[in-house]
Amino acid sequence: MAQSRFPAVRIAWLLLALLAAPHGHLAAQELRIGMKAAVDGSDPHQSYSPNRNVQLQVYEPLVFQDEYQRPRPGLAQSWRLLDPLTWEFQLREGVRFHDGSPLTAADVVFSMQRARDARGIRTYGPSLRSIIAMEVTGPTTLVLRTAAPTPMLPAYLTGIAIVSAAAAADAGEAEFNGGRAAVGTGPYRWVRFTQGADVVLERAEGHWGPPEPWRRVTYRFIPNDSARVAALLAEDVDVIDAVPPSLHARVRDDARTRLVTGTSSFNFYLFLDTFRDQAPFVTGSDGRPLDRNPFRDRRVRLAISHAINRTALATRAMEGAAEPAGQIAPPGFIGHVLGLAPPAFDPALARRLLAEAGYPQGFGMTLHCTADRFAGDARSCQAIGQMLGVVGIRTQVETLPTAIFFRRAGTGFANNAEFGASMSMFASTTGLAAESMNTLLRTPNAALGHGASNRGKYSDAELDDLLGRIERELDDATREALTAQAVRRVMAEAPVVPVFFVGAAWGTRRGFTLTPRGDQYTMATGIRPLP
Repeated sequence: MAQSRFPAVRIAWLLLALLAAPHGHLAAQELRIGMKAAVDGSDPHQSYSPNRNVQLQVYEPLVFQDEYQRPRPGLAQSWRLLDPLTWEFQLREGVRFHDGSPLTAADVVFSMQRARDARGIRTYGPSLRSIIAMEVTGPTTLVLRTAAPTPMLPAYLTGIAIVSAAAAADAGEAEFNGGRAAVGTGPYRWVRFTQGADVVLERAEGHWGPPEPWRRVTYRFIPNDSARVAALLAEDVDVIDAVPPSLHARVRDDARTRLVTGTSSFNFYLFLDTFRDQAPFVTGSDGRPLDRNPFRDRRVRLAISHAINRTALATRAMEGAAEPAGQIAPPGFIGHVLGLAPPAFDPALARRLLAEAGYPQGFGMTLHCTADRFAGDARSCQAIGQMLGVVGIRTQVETLPTAIFFRRAGTGFANNAEFGASMSMFASTTGLAAESMNTLLRTPNAALGHGASNRGKYSDAELDDLLGRIERELDDATREALTAQAVRRVMAEAPVVPVFFVGAAWGTRRGFTLTPRGDQYTMATGIRPLP
């Protein structure tokens, strides 16, 4: 046999080479990802989803999230409660930063302090609001003390990127963009960020986890949906995110590509002004502003909910790329209430509720919506406007570019909301239903970080009490029951109207696998070549 001519030592070396060789589709080559939303900064402590999507592969958190955004060990291999106000986190042994320096508990303290003290409109301050002291009790042991019991603290820490205290001292955007501060513990190193164009990462050799198959990862920003799909079909990129429903078939049916879909944690809500005596853009049958705010009446809010055909919206307006929502979190996520179905589509009940509330002839309103936040947002708003018209709420729909919409929509901490009724999607970075309610519906309190996106200024003492108890309850089963009670309270009072969970869709070239995530992130760590 021809093999017998090889000396034994040569065979041994050949076997070693084969075992060491990367596997998969052109292993160790560049992975090219086409991304709809552009990264707008390299500082890991400015909270913005597209940035976080990329940065958490460079700067890892103490606690990772699975595809359902449930906490799992990250840089912390374990954590435990020492007493109701004290958490202990044990760091992984042997983790090193990209510059070779070891990860220590002091680096974690520095990172949390930096994240807590960051300035800007998008920070992680609320996630760290309960921590009053951080103590290093050993090289890899960190103790966090809280002002009150904080059972969900591990989930709050999933967004806090850990940086090197030595490298990031007094660092700003320039230092993080490939400069001295661009030193993490993740499987990839930050090479460069070009505003409006791309982010380039390179594999970090010696990462503590299993080796990544990609030597180089490039995120290209391609905001136009058709152009992004065309780039995939032309093999200019290997993976794309945010495939719109209208282009699903084009990706799914092409022999060169695959379509991967899943349900995201993003909930498309109808937000209602329940604060002002007169709601903006709300009129009577004569076209004049109403002297009272109909949205302050629970019956009107429930009428709006029952007027909406969620199934039709999910299957037609969203072309199947959505799931009807009857609560805050979708199945599989923490805080989803089993058996709580979406409100029934019942126009007759909606008209009866309006009449009971004193609006037998209905009223008029303008529904403000985003026009470009996700595929189908404007189309869904137009359909909802028509559904409300059927029950007597004469609705004009005004769609706006996302940047303009949020500038006019206001926040929970200032009385600057211009809309009486509006629609937008929301998901908390933790994936927790309780945290979404804290942000959207808890009585606004800037000092405590409550109600940051409560644009309708809804205030309900019973809901506030439930959310406060959830925050403090250490028993998992009791906390789950309280969360279900809070979710049911929200659906019964309808201060916001959940409509559907936005679907997520990716396209990949044949030969690649991708794990869909509820946060819609497209991470190289979840993309693998087929053998």
